[in-house]
Amino acid sequence: MKYTPSFKLWHWLNAFVILALLGTVFLRKTFLSYKANAEILMQKLAEIDIIITLDQAKVLAKAIRAPMWDWHIFLGYGLAFLMVWRIVLYFQGAAKKEKFSTLSPHKKGVELLYYLLYATLLFMSISGLVIHFYESLSLSKEFAHDIKELHEAAFNIILVFVPLHIAGVIIAENSGEKGLISDMINAKA
Repeated sequence: MKYTPSFKLWHWLNAFVILALLGTVFLRKTFLSYKANAEILMQKLAEIDIIITLDQAKVLAKAIRAPMWDWHIFLGYGLAFLMVWRIVLYFQGAAKKEKFSTLSPHKKGVELLYYLLYATLLFMSISGLVIHFYESLSLSKEFAHDIKELHEAAFNIILVFVPLHIAGVIIAENSGEKGLISDMINAKA
């Protein structure tokens, strides 16, 4: 399969944005967890005779992670842009492919997984924008919360896809599709 330079650029920008988004989620759930950090703040402040409530500590912990979460939102805008660009590339035929009907069952499965990924990324982009702009869209906080729950559930598809994609590319490169990686890196179409 040959890819156009614009598709290759899209692919690598998309990879960067997705990995960076995953990084912000990882930080949010681990090192920058407001719940864990609130406890640490309360304990450390108590050691220097400053007593704060758990709610106050949570406000401080959320303030500490706010700049990282701003990056998540900024990267989400990037993902939304990349999804629009991917739709344009699809209709321009940026990836010169065989007809679906002529593909092997394995290749059909891979193709369907990519469509699932694109649908998930599109949903993640739209739901992220809805969560961020729910007030401007005159949506209730409860509705935004429900969308957030779906957004976080769909995240698991991305979490599974990334290592599968990397493993699949390595396997393909070392079997019948030699040159797959160099084709995606090389600037020539």
